[in-house]
Amino acid sequence: MSTIIKNKGYTNETLEWKAWLDVVDPDNCTPEQTEVLEMSHPKAKVSDYYLFLVHQPAILKQRSEAFNAIMYAPGGLARADRELGSLVVSRINGCVYCASVHAQRFEQLAKRNDTVAQVFDEPRSAGVNEREKAIVQFSIRLTEEPEKIGPDDIQALKDAGLEQAEILDLLHADAIFAWANRLMLNLGEPVFPPPQA
Repeated sequence: MSTIIKNKGYTNETLEWKAWLDVVDPDNCTPEQTEVLEMSHPKAKVSDYYLFLVHQPAILKQRSEAFNAIMYAPGGLARADRELGSLVVSRINGCVYCASVHAQRFEQLAKRNDTVAQVFDEPRSAGVNEREKAIVQFSIRLTEEPEKIGPDDIQALKDAGLEQAEILDLLHADAIFAWANRLMLNLGEPVFPPPQA
């Protein structure tokens, strides 16, 4: 377990998420819903997020296939860098739950949490090296001003050492979190662990 970081409403603690609408009872799922939950995430049958989205199993299936291909595909951008992009997008969008999940994943993969602390505190100056800073700056710009992304933004990533396939992976990771954050932010709320005595 890494050091707990709490700053500006963000944390690397494990949070729960509570849906504001009815979720599907996993004991009453159709065979199609059960199949989609099982391919989506190991904890999907106890997660309000998946149990809400499985009201439309065809859409959850498409979402989960895309998510798993983007975040877990071998080769291309390092998984820690994909998690960093996801963390930054979630921080900029104000998605506390997603930021906590991807802060933890980044820490597990990178074996450090200094960049997580920076992203929570002030994402615009975060990154411990030029590569991380370029990933952070691009992820912020893509989140805030996607219509203004141009060749200079891509060149900045290349100058920091990212290959073309890695840049495409970063775009995919950032883009799917633009969507994921909006689902999380508009369908429910994060649940924080009770304070320690």
